[in-house]
Amino acid sequence: MHPDFVNRLTAIVGAEFIRADAVSLDTYGVDALGKGHAPDVVVIPKNTEQIATIARLCNEQRVPLVVRGAGTGFTGGAVPTRGGVLLSMERLNRILEIDELNLLAVVEPNVIKADLQREVEKVGLFYPPDPASLNQSSIGGNVAECAGGPRAFKYGVTKRYILALEAVLPTGEIINTGAKAVKNVVGYDLTQLMVGSEGTLAIITKITVRLVPKPPANQTLLATFDGIRGAVDAVSELIRRRVVPAAVELIDSDSLEAIETNLGGGMVAPGTRAALIVEVDGTPSGVEEDLDRVVEACRATGANDISRARSEAERDTIWSLRRQTSVALKKTGLTKINHDVVVPRGRVPELFDVIGEMKRTYNLRIAAFGHAGDGNIHVNLLITPGDADEAARAKQAERFLFTQVVALEGSISGEHGIGFAKAPYLPIELSPEEIALMKRVKAAFDPNGILNPGKIFPSDS
Repeated sequence: MHPDFVNRLTAIVGAEFIRADAVSLDTYGVDALGKGHAPDVVVIPKNTEQIATIARLCNEQRVPLVVRGAGTGFTGGAVPTRGGVLLSMERLNRILEIDELNLLAVVEPNVIKADLQREVEKVGLFYPPDPASLNQSSIGGNVAECAGGPRAFKYGVTKRYILALEAVLPTGEIINTGAKAVKNVVGYDLTQLMVGSEGTLAIITKITVRLVPKPPANQTLLATFDGIRGAVDAVSELIRRRVVPAAVELIDSDSLEAIETNLGGGMVAPGTRAALIVEVDGTPSGVEEDLDRVVEACRATGANDISRARSEAERDTIWSLRRQTSVALKKTGLTKINHDVVVPRGRVPELFDVIGEMKRTYNLRIAAFGHAGDGNIHVNLLITPGDADEAARAKQAERFLFTQVVALEGSISGEHGIGFAKAPYLPIELSPEEIALMKRVKAAFDPNGILNPGKIFPSDS
């Protein structure tokens, strides 16, 4: 990168907020996927005006510009593929407003999701989106990927809670979309267009989120089963009983074995082949009625043991089983290829049939867990490092999985996005006409193609 260009960046943010050393470039060049390409320089702005000036400069010079939040993504969405400028949002981390009367909050993009949750709960409010990485992931990243999480079954994903955005276009203009008002039908819905756009359309600098009253009561239970089919059938059974839990999480035998081996286990009986975590919330009386029906559904499908949290500490212990799953799988020493596929919830049993077929056909270890209530299952291919034959079989299994998921009326990504990791598979789900339309939308926002290049579209990755 030309020294004059770096000097101009330095003049915008100050030398203290420029990183060009090898360690920093390597660190900012990867996210949770563990793959990427180092940027040429990292810039850490403090406000929207600085970001707009940086965008104009990059656009003038045709320099790639990639925005990074907390770096917890699993598809490489926030890392460069062609060098250029890495724009870190780490200094934009303030909660600007909590409006109790209008049930909303205004935040900067690098506010951590769990921090926002704690602050709004202090005044009896609730921000429902609940990604597993809530203690690390930023609200801006959640918006860019349209994050989901366990509560999506009842409350929906991030896009349901975004009222307005301030954003910088790749050409440097500052725009404001949406409004604090609940109803707003003026023009195209640019707010929702940017939610889930993976940082390819604009740089989000301020977010207005919708809040709801905090449910006065909740209860959590853990049910264990002899096999995955019983746990999957329990989900179908509780839906038939018209229970709408706040969360329904499923963990299979390979995941439970990894937890037992690598994290000490002790939460489920030896030999347990599947576990189901169900949480219900609402009024105290309604919660008790719903929980009774959940217990009935689990017993009807062969649950071995059903334990109910009697305190907040016991609730945290139950949830730790789910939140530690990815950690336990990483500690196996195997390479974990995580795919967040989703199918209509009524077809989750068929999805697990597909997973079983993958294990047999491709002779792979596969751990599956996730949000069974909304059909979003994380299918993790576990590969021996350095085993080229196994890696090749995994590639074949990936394409088989995505093809089967689309055949089940689902999607190849429920919450992680496409990034560059899944870009080659986009045509499995989208037609050439749909991809071409999306590219025209991208060009309208970013005529010179500088913002997060190499993402989403297969021909660009």
